[in-house]
Amino acid sequence: MEEDQREAEASLTPPAVSDDDPQNMSDIQQNLYEDAFKLLWEMKMRKRQGKPNLPETVTELGTEDGCKVYLVGTAHFSESSRKDVVKTIQEVQPDVVVVELCQYRVSMLKMDEKTLLKEAREINLDKLQQAIKQNGVMSGLMQMLLLKVSAHITEQLGMAPGGEFREAFKEAGKVPFCKFHLGDRPIPITFKRAIAALSIWQKVKLAWGLCFLSDPISKDDVEKCKQKDLLEQMMSEMIGEFPDLHRTIVAERDVYLAYMLKQAAKPLELPLALGPESSQQIPSVVVGVVGMGHIPGIEKNWNNLLNIQELMSVPPPSLATKVFKFAIKVTLMGLVGYGCYRVGKGTIQLVLSRPLIQRYLHKFTNEIF
Repeated sequence: MEEDQREAEASLTPPAVSDDDPQNMSDIQQNLYEDAFKLLWEMKMRKRQGKPNLPETVTELGTEDGCKVYLVGTAHFSESSRKDVVKTIQEVQPDVVVVELCQYRVSMLKMDEKTLLKEAREINLDKLQQAIKQNGVMSGLMQMLLLKVSAHITEQLGMAPGGEFREAFKEAGKVPFCKFHLGDRPIPITFKRAIAALSIWQKVKLAWGLCFLSDPISKDDVEKCKQKDLLEQMMSEMIGEFPDLHRTIVAERDVYLAYMLKQAAKPLELPLALGPESSQQIPSVVVGVVGMGHIPGIEKNWNNLLNIQELMSVPPPSLATKVFKFAIKVTLMGLVGYGCYRVGKGTIQLVLSRPLIQRYLHKFTNEIF
């Protein structure tokens, strides 16, 4: 009896693993990885709702492969939109989250609200220099004018923009095996194409309208704009007489966003860790977070064969634009020269020693000669 008991205990005792046996350690680590993977995957599938209870602002799209895309239409300054994004991601447990941001605006995902409020309210010379250096003179000025619109809304509401994108980023990190994609066209290309689409007179009129924006905005106005994003609505009102500008800022980005969402909505290849039948493909689930104004355009283009190559090109500036830019530079240089003449020689040397002035003088000289 004692011998039988000793044999039974021995059979229940796990085999000893030597630290000096790398093969055994590797096998154990692999088994632990596969078990953890299966556990997380099963947890995700259990949480994923067959018929999710989604907000009214969500539009469902599908692909031929059976993949599902849940588009959350948002207002960029809305607390309600943040809640809609959180609820949608928690309900559908997506494989990919796509947001209406590009790499030039991704910094807002990790900034806190106080920092973003401060950044949005403070439009200074340093920001203007950075925008011009990154996008060129005309596109840089255009970017700063649009930032002024955003800052105006921020000042009126005391709320930083892009809260729904930050919530999407945080919630995506809580979903096992969920990827996070930036789905918008790079903003320098959008600005350059927008500027190229306008005549000189249209550029002046648009700048004038943006510079003197001062209408008050309430939080009720923001929530009413769940049918059309507030920022885009204000822009649409100002650019209504410029159909080419609306095409580049809104319609072209609708196509780009639709293309990026379709790229994200591809069948998933299940990993071997899930078992012998895991080599099969299953339809993916995608959540897209975009401004409400883009929803109709994305739906319109969803079933079309999309090509974004042309949308990524920047047309060369026209002769009139070159003349206009040259005139602006001459005027600015003349004003600087006259100001230096009035205040004295010492100030002239101080101003001319500034790196920014030297850079523009160098570029200006090269363009003339």
